[in-house]
Amino acid sequence: MSTLSTDRGSAAEMVDICAVDALSIDRGAAALLPDGTQIGVFLLEDGSVHAVQQHDPYSGTNILSRGLVGTHEVPGEGDEPATVVPTLASPMYKQVWNMDTGEVIDAAGGEKLPIDVFDAEVRDGRLLVSASPRPRAAA
Repeated sequence: MSTLSTDRGSAAEMVDICAVDALSIDRGAAALLPDGTQIGVFLLEDGSVHAVQQHDPYSGTNILSRGLVGTHEVPGEGDEPATVVPTLASPMYKQVWNMDTGEVIDAAGGEKLPIDVFDAEVRDGRLLVSASPRPRAAA
């Protein structure tokens, strides 16, 4: 059994979305959770998988699976080294989020509106996503 995970310790039910080889690298795909929640799922070049809400809070449309993936270097604090995080840019107005946390990296001059992030993992060649989003970090 092979497992690649971005699970952050959630005990939520995992939902089978698709075969991971059905995903294109660095391109999103839309999916629907059992409760009707729309999500965008991503397989990145490094093999990691990510899932975020499909709803773009800036444009009000369900388009984030069509967003542009990239990376952003986050400076370390004190003696800690910088880290590189995966990012998602809205295809509409180009706001950028950290795909690991949902935090806004670039609000394009507007209010910072975070997005929901869902635990995702690959198990036996299948993409599994948590049925509910991770709790958001306190602001």
